[in-house]
Amino acid sequence: MMNEEKLNMLACHCNDILGLVGEDVSREGLQKTPMRVAKAMAKLTEGYDMDPIATLQSAMFKEDYSQMVIVKNIDFFSLCEHHMMPFYGKVHVAYIPNGYITGLSKIARVVDIFSHRLQVQERMTLQIKESIEEALKPLGVMVVVEAHHMCMQMRGVEKVDSVTTTSEISGAFKNPTTRVEFMNLLK
Repeated sequence: MMNEEKLNMLACHCNDILGLVGEDVSREGLQKTPMRVAKAMAKLTEGYDMDPIATLQSAMFKEDYSQMVIVKNIDFFSLCEHHMMPFYGKVHVAYIPNGYITGLSKIARVVDIFSHRLQVQERMTLQIKESIEEALKPLGVMVVVEAHHMCMQMRGVEKVDSVTTTSEISGAFKNPTTRVEFMNLLK
């Protein structure tokens, strides 16, 4: 968690921003806003202080299971690094164990770790895949991320219904049959 000194600095900068956009920073409705924004920013970026590999390995178990393990529809919220506007959606993860499995909630925690950083969807997709590969050494990993980007919906092209999909694959998922099996199981 962010220390009090950093929170106060963020709140001070937020106060400056409010003034620069033309707000009366002394009005009642805005008096506590800078600190609320600072605390929100601390929460939205807490992933920098977390280790995804340690998270996965904290619940790693020897298991001879060798079929696909899928955790789908993992909700996430993140901030794009280009506009600091939210993007949000679902992450679907599959891996084929190679002697070790991890607690299913740890996969969702890894998504949270990477989504609670300033991000681009493409990098986040890759980071999730790479952390599972490094921690578990599975036979293969596939990650699919579907997201709505507020920077596309509220500004710029203003396309409200657009969805961006990214994917990363390794190992056994390079086989088209395995990849198709995963995609069919997502439906």
